[in-house]
Amino acid sequence: RELSEMDAEDELDLAEMEKLKNTEMACLEILKKYDFTEWELMEWSEQQAVFNFLYDSVMLTVVFGPPVDDEFFAARPSRSIVSLDFESFLDEEQAPPSSCLVQKLIFQFIESQGCWQKKYPKLCYLPQALFDISLVVNRCKILGEELEFLQRWGAKFQLLETDIKDTEVKLLFSSSVAFAKFELTLALSHDYPSAVLPFRVQTHIGNIGEKEIAAVLCRVPAGHHYLQRTVISIHQNLLQGPR
Repeated sequence: RELSEMDAEDELDLAEMEKLKNTEMACLEILKKYDFTEWELMEWSEQQAVFNFLYDSVMLTVVFGPPVDDEFFAARPSRSIVSLDFESFLDEEQAPPSSCLVQKLIFQFIESQGCWQKKYPKLCYLPQALFDISLVVNRCKILGEELEFLQRWGAKFQLLETDIKDTEVKLLFSSSVAFAKFELTLALSHDYPSAVLPFRVQTHIGNIGEKEIAAVLCRVPAGHHYLQRTVISIHQNLLQGPR
């Protein structure tokens, strides 16, 4: 009887272990999906810490001040932060337009935050600073990948040309089936893809204009791959036949 009870307990333990293992795998998948760690530590000394982002094209230098009384960080006395300085190392003359756009949006976010030292005055705030910049870098990096996708595969969606100028993207659509040719210009910001993009339309052939584009865009929710989904939706709803 005792053996059977032990066997039953062992089976319960095994079932519980299997359940915990499955839960751990599910949690790891979620962490992987929402991992916005975009920084790489290059240097850490008593004077400063240096971090790189986005394939070494953005560098953050954090200069430390004196220790903060009665405060600890990672089991050591906490330090004040004197400055957080960002620097771009992107060669804009050699880099593709999509990379230049991504860089502009990242630095647009950095400048929009005002004085970083006031927002993150001590070492204990540094993880939050790294998370905040990583989140924007991650979003902008995905935007760059979307732009590269459209430049390579746009013809599948009747997209003739993807032109990037400053922080605007011009999309030239042409469809003989729909007898339409028009240019859609989208204004991008560092908030992408959390907000609907301002746009304007220039019609070359046919009758697809701002009203028709607005009717399609209002059904495309902001979020992951917003730009790609916008192009696909325009293709599906406006360029498949006569209007």
